[in-house]
Amino acid sequence: MRYSLVNRVRGTFLGSLLGERLATQDFCDLEEIAVLGSKSLIRLGRLDIDDWLHFYQEVSVNSETGDIAKLKIVLATLPLVVFFHENTHKLKHNLLEVLQIWDTEPVVKDVALVLGYAIAKSLTETLNPVKLISQIVSFLGETTTAIPQKLLKVKILIEEGAGLEQAQTEFSAPELSNNLALALYCFLSSLEDFRLTVIRSQQNLGKPDSGYFHSQITGVLAGALSGAYNGTAGIPVNWQMVLSGADSPVWGQNISAQILKLANDIVAVWSGGYNITPHTHGLTKEECQVNWELTPMPITAAPSVIRPR
Repeated sequence: MRYSLVNRVRGTFLGSLLGERLATQDFCDLEEIAVLGSKSLIRLGRLDIDDWLHFYQEVSVNSETGDIAKLKIVLATLPLVVFFHENTHKLKHNLLEVLQIWDTEPVVKDVALVLGYAIAKSLTETLNPVKLISQIVSFLGETTTAIPQKLLKVKILIEEGAGLEQAQTEFSAPELSNNLALALYCFLSSLEDFRLTVIRSQQNLGKPDSGYFHSQITGVLAGALSGAYNGTAGIPVNWQMVLSGADSPVWGQNISAQILKLANDIVAVWSGGYNITPHTHGLTKEECQVNWELTPMPITAAPSVIRPR
């Protein structure tokens, strides 16, 4: 194991946010979308659709249009990917169930499934770059979108050693399915280099859509993919400082510190650590913390035994 699970989870969240922050000054508060589901999972220790509905009623996803709204919906599923990453069958079932909250169009569902599966493979350290595209297409199953065909085109481009310019030409139209395809190309063609993946993903000149450029949306997706694979250890320190110097409108304090803490908490709950404090109302700052004082002894178990769901 090169990196711990919590390191990769941190990388997933930080990578997606850096993909936004490094591309534009017009932030869309993506960290708010990406962590609301985490709060529910941490508080309850399981998926509760009604609880997710309560959280997301306060978020203006449905009031927005264009690809930025679609991107927010996809990022809203990241906590679920982390929580069910070890079981792809449950992951797909729960992703589709949560996506019904927004009554999304098929392309958004497919993008969320593709991103979720690829990140899950990184979190379980079973990602094989040669087989990943074929595995994703199989995971998607029957679909009415053109995403499987575009993913297979990504596979061909990588096998032929095609350059970035050719990939940009192939996926030049400013639409979410092309953002995903180009993000996967940049990720798989520079697998071990987070910095190069994100830089290449943002070099595509597209038309603006709801305040976002084609390349900027691609950067967010590529950042999440590469962050999950390379962990925080693979993210340049000076890039992480971009988030360290920014305050979040969600918490009113440092984004980086809060994202890292949230990643720690969701992994702790996933692995069997609980806060026994009764939860009767909204999540508070104190309830976000796992109470380790109540479990001073270390707990171990065989693989796939901890937290069966």
